[in-house]
Amino acid sequence: MAPDRCTGRAAAAGSGVRVTSLLEPVEPRYGRESLADVMPSVLHVLGVDGEADALGLAAELAGVRRIAVVLLDGLGWHQLPLAAAPAPTLGDMAAGRLGRGRAITSGFPSTTPVSLVTLGTGTAPGRHGVVGFNLHRPGTDRVLNHLRWTDEPDPAAWQPVPTAFTRAEAAGLAPVVVTNPAFGGSGLSASAYRGARLGAGVEADAVAAAMLAALHDSRLVYGYLPDVDRAGHDFGLATPQWQRAAADADRLVARLLDGLPPDSALIVTADHGQLDVPADRRIDLDLDPRLTEGVAFVAGEARVRYLHTRPGAEDDVRQTWRTVLADRALVVSREEAVATGWFGPVPESHLQRIGDVVAVCRDRWVLLASAHEPPRLGNMIAFHGSDTAAEMEIPLLVARR
Repeated sequence: MAPDRCTGRAAAAGSGVRVTSLLEPVEPRYGRESLADVMPSVLHVLGVDGEADALGLAAELAGVRRIAVVLLDGLGWHQLPLAAAPAPTLGDMAAGRLGRGRAITSGFPSTTPVSLVTLGTGTAPGRHGVVGFNLHRPGTDRVLNHLRWTDEPDPAAWQPVPTAFTRAEAAGLAPVVVTNPAFGGSGLSASAYRGARLGAGVEADAVAAAMLAALHDSRLVYGYLPDVDRAGHDFGLATPQWQRAAADADRLVARLLDGLPPDSALIVTADHGQLDVPADRRIDLDLDPRLTEGVAFVAGEARVRYLHTRPGAEDDVRQTWRTVLADRALVVSREEAVATGWFGPVPESHLQRIGDVVAVCRDRWVLLASAHEPPRLGNMIAFHGSDTAAEMEIPLLVARR
């Protein structure tokens, strides 16, 4: 079924998934059908003891000895119909003409740092602690941007959960992660990928070549391609630039399928989807004194804001934000946010990373913060982070050699 961009409804052709409103809230399906379940299910297939196969991959991948996992940044389940022309291989996988395709959910917030660590650890965000794009570091006056994390805090302390790659290495799978070498020394890479040998690959063909080469010696190879996400942010969905990025992603997947060694499988997924946000759906909280009163630190991102309040101001901030934003955002306390199950269980050590007040955007609204974040963010076209189907539902595409 082709997407209807006016009504905001879409489903992948032939997928068998019900047509879903793109703006309908979706709960993360941890322990059943989520990004957190991908690596444990993969390790189960590869014979690692103690790993749960929540995704039921063992039956369809019986006899597989090597698995390549690809994460296509920003190519959510509901964006696949928009990529039908430039990405026929992905379309065939989603429709079940080539392997099998279905929708699972990302974690929450539906944003890259959260998702990369969720995939890499095989745990929900609450447990691994990377519960947002930007997080206030408790006890300091600093807000950590996970994409620019080069020094403090120590990744092993900030994200203490052993990764799936560490578990794979201990089981003798010799895991390899292929990504941009510029990311290799970052705190985010250490949090998501420690335990793996890093391979270099920036654009689609280089990622494919490096992954195929690594499969000769490794039984688990992971690759990452950021192109679709970047094109969506900069130009919007279904634009010529976005379609070229989707074509590059498709070429990566096609090359992997063609070059897989015998007894191998390919799994394709994403970290989140995206949706275009029109100019009249943008609120700059730093230009409205009502929204800054009582706020000490602003974190999160444009679709999910974390507000750390001044002493005694939490109730007033929460009520003011509810009044000002009305139906444009769901505004809740930290306790209410945790109780929804968005993050999975959150240990005491990670609770303070979530704002005293949490604002989750509805519809196509975003909450910019011009005094706290780079101007580029206000110029983006497509966004993600919230709990809508467009952002939360991601593909799980599986094919074997």
